[in-house]
Amino acid sequence: MASDMNDYFQKKKSENQRNNDSQGPKMPKFDFNMNSQKAGIYWIIGGVLLLLMLAKPFVIITEGERGILSTNGKYEDRALMPGLHFLIPVIQKVYLVDTKVRIINYADKIDRASTAGDGILLKPAITVLDKRGLPVSIDITVQYRLNAELAAQTISNWGFSWEDKIIDPVARDIVRNVIGQYDAETLPIMRNTIAQQIETGIRTNINRQKNGPANLESIQLREIGLPQKVKDQIERVQVAKQEVEKAQQDVERAKQEAFKKETEAQGTANAVTIEAIAQAKANHLVAQSLTPGLLKLEQIKVQGKFNEALKENKDAKIFLTPGGSTPNIWLDTKSGDSQKISSIGK
Repeated sequence: MASDMNDYFQKKKSENQRNNDSQGPKMPKFDFNMNSQKAGIYWIIGGVLLLLMLAKPFVIITEGERGILSTNGKYEDRALMPGLHFLIPVIQKVYLVDTKVRIINYADKIDRASTAGDGILLKPAITVLDKRGLPVSIDITVQYRLNAELAAQTISNWGFSWEDKIIDPVARDIVRNVIGQYDAETLPIMRNTIAQQIETGIRTNINRQKNGPANLESIQLREIGLPQKVKDQIERVQVAKQEVEKAQQDVERAKQEAFKKETEAQGTANAVTIEAIAQAKANHLVAQSLTPGLLKLEQIKVQGKFNEALKENKDAKIFLTPGGSTPNIWLDTKSGDSQKISSIGK
């Protein structure tokens, strides 16, 4: 009976094996025996790969950045340049700092949602007092960048918030000193001068810092916010100034009209004077030209005309002027009309 059972199981085993062979090849079986040498190698390789993934013993620095290498908490003197750099995990660490142009906007009216971004810092407008103690708000924009060559020293001396310790306090202090020299009313008039003084002051102060931590690109004065009462006073002064200018223009226009009329009157008087002088000269010349011989000649000419007239009218009467000078008058007795025959100077 036992022999029959063994044969049955042997036969069943053979059939199952044939069925498995007919279904295709099977995946190889690995025997992970913890005590075997092969399994130990696998565990070591896996552990090294996992450690590399977690520790990341390299860093890639892109353009516009510098790497500050820290070894056991101490910063190296020179920053890492852009490229691939390897480091010792756990012992060394690299901090990336931005060396591109950065901007600080000091303003109250800037849309923070639309202007905030990479490298742009938004801060409230700088509120200072003018020469008389009136509050004035100043909007400026400061563009700067970290000195790439001395980035490691800057971070070592000032920390990663270096711009809040250098740029911000310097800008506020210079604006306060410059605006404090002027009255609020004169600030808009002196805008260009004030902008130049603010820029010069900030540049001089930043460049004076040890190791030159930052390079300033530009400082722009955008707006000067005055108290409302000062604005009202400036507006009144402007209106008064415009009225004075208009009055001056009216006076000048009246002066020009008076001068024009005076010139015309003077020209007329001069013309009359010139004409009178010319007439006087002409009379003088005529008087000088009336010699006895010329008068006798003129009398002869007139006598000739009378003789011609008497041929036509024998009843005419002739009247001679005393001394025989012209003009001579003759009277036509028939018509009763008197006619002047000739006159000197006609």
